[in-house]
Formats: sequence, C-alpha cells, structure tokens
Amino acid sequence: MNRKLYIINGPNLNLLGTREPEKYGNISFDKIRKLCGEKCCNYSVDLKFFQSNSEGKLIDEIHKAIFDGHGIIINAGALTHTSIGILDALNMFKGPKIELHITNIYARENFRHKSYISPVVNGIIAGFGYNSYLHAIDAINSLMES
Repeated sequence: MNRKLYIINGPNLNLLGTREPEKYGNISFDKIRKLCGEKCCNYSVDLKFFQSNSEGKLIDEIHKAIFDGHGIIINAGALTHTSIGILDALNMFKGPKIELHITNIYARENFRHKSYISPVVNGIIAGFGYNSYLHAIDAINSLMES
C-alpha cells in the first residue's frame, strides 16, 4: 500500500500565476499540482492535493488526513497567521507535518511573522517560490520513511 500525502492549500492560492506574480511567480496553481503529482509518483506516494478559500473546509480536509493520511504539507496562506482552528486540527494529526510558504514570510509585513501552526509541525519551508512544494515533498518523504 502506498503512503498517502495530503497537500492542503488555503485562501487565494487557486489564483497563483495571476496573483501578484512579482511575489508568487507566474506558474499556475494547476501546474504546481501537476509537478507535485509527478514528484509524489517518484516516491510511490499517493497525493491528495486540495485547495479551499474556506477555513472550515481546510479543517475538514485535515480531519480526513487523520484517518488515512501519512503526512501533511500545508500552505494555509493568510490563515497561517490567524487560525487557531487549523492549529488544533493539525495538532490531532499524528504523522509528519510541514508548513509551506511560497514567499519568505519573515521578509514581509510584520503580521506575517507570526504563524499559529508552526508549533505543531516538524518543519517550515519558505521562500523558494513554487519549488517550496517540491522541497517539502522531499522533506516529508524522508519523515514518512522514518
């Protein structure tokens, strides 16, 4: 049985490629999904790639991972800095978790320097553009193999 990886994406990430390309790049969300799928195939990992602009739907997806997931990569977007609900849901997931950001949140506005979810993840990958996703898949694969 292959391991199952959830990559969970928060608000506005569906608009990657057109949203502030000077910060987030020109690559589309669908292209990132495709690249992640290819990378997961290399590791024989089943990918569940999810995006919602709704906090509740993100929490519901984390709840699904509790029962059948082996790892979570989460790019919670702006909810990183506001959501105790996402923090609590991630805390219930016992497998490895990685927090992901396309930009370097510490080089941006001060309010982005505080992450509510950082205390319950194994690590943070930030600032590598869309490659943050690919680096996170490499990292979580190592954690899932441990």
